[in-house]
Amino acid sequence: METLILGWYVLVETGSVLLLSLFGALSFSGTLIAPLFGVIGDRVGHRNLLAMMRAFYTLLAATLMTLALSGHLTPAYVFVVATLMGLVRSSDQGVREALVATVMPHHQLIGAMSMSRATMDGARIAGALTGAGLFAALGMGEAYVAIACLYFVSTLLMLGVVTPSRIQEGAAVVLRQSPLRDLKEGVAYVWTTPRMLAVMWIAFLANLTAYPLSTGLLPYVARDIYGTDQTGLGYLSASFAVGSLAGSIVLSLVGGIRVARLMVGATVIWYAMLLLFAEVRSMPVGIVCLMLAGFAQSLAMIAIAVILMRTASERFRGRVMGVRMLAIYSLPLGLLVAGDLVSRIGFIATATLYAAAGLLLMLAIVLHWRTELWHVQAPANAR
Repeated sequence: METLILGWYVLVETGSVLLLSLFGALSFSGTLIAPLFGVIGDRVGHRNLLAMMRAFYTLLAATLMTLALSGHLTPAYVFVVATLMGLVRSSDQGVREALVATVMPHHQLIGAMSMSRATMDGARIAGALTGAGLFAALGMGEAYVAIACLYFVSTLLMLGVVTPSRIQEGAAVVLRQSPLRDLKEGVAYVWTTPRMLAVMWIAFLANLTAYPLSTGLLPYVARDIYGTDQTGLGYLSASFAVGSLAGSIVLSLVGGIRVARLMVGATVIWYAMLLLFAEVRSMPVGIVCLMLAGFAQSLAMIAIAVILMRTASERFRGRVMGVRMLAIYSLPLGLLVAGDLVSRIGFIATATLYAAAGLLLMLAIVLHWRTELWHVQAPANAR
């Protein structure tokens, strides 16, 4: 809800696709410090960290709600809040996945990650549709009342999560060590483990070249390519989330998968759908392309998380996911460059360039680390 509402507000108030891409980039301003959140999660517990993060979201949402209801909201305030939110929310997914890996048995990790992703995708569908509807019908201030309340409820729900006592005891031991040493150990662990390094590069590439087209530029596509309004934007965003939800559910029901091979195949399909999406001018066809792209994206991202969490040492999980979130730093870079390119060469050329370059570079990564990503005996392909 929040991303769509603020994205549309920035585009309408400023009329600039470059400022829209800057807003999207600010949402990921905290990716450079994401490894520190991994260290904190390993030290104080992932549940406690997530609860504090959600309390912070509630405070920021209440601030925007107050400004909107009082008539003092401006794009400048939106950019400030987006920056503060991005410092924290960039690490949310990684900490959440580390928590899932902490509380779930090893053999149930694929299903657990899939169901966790399904709840997130379901929320995105509801948020895309209800957020756009509330904004159009009631206005921004009233829509933010709902957003602030949802953040508050999520804080209370997170406090209800119970983690195993052995994890709590392990966190107490980690507190005696230097945080800087913990961070260096986590980065070194990822860098010296080939399968993790390969997966990190694929995650980096997807955030650089795929997500800007799938999510960040959708307000521009809705208004300038399809000529629709907030409701149409909600349909576009929801279609990607519907496909992602379907992928999460399918993967939760299917067992015995070679996870690394699944990641490779799903990423190829994702880029292929984006290439097609770049060329279509019909909104219904575009919605279908986004649904298929979302389906493939879900399979790829779940596979990445499972490979990292299933093959990582338990004491490094938080730090590994912190480094994984660091790969998201390529998303704001990709958004900023895409925003500039769209204004210069148009959306079609920009989207085609991004999708084609991403596909070729991803295949080069797979070829370089083929023993880790494609061989049946590789740990990343263990059933």
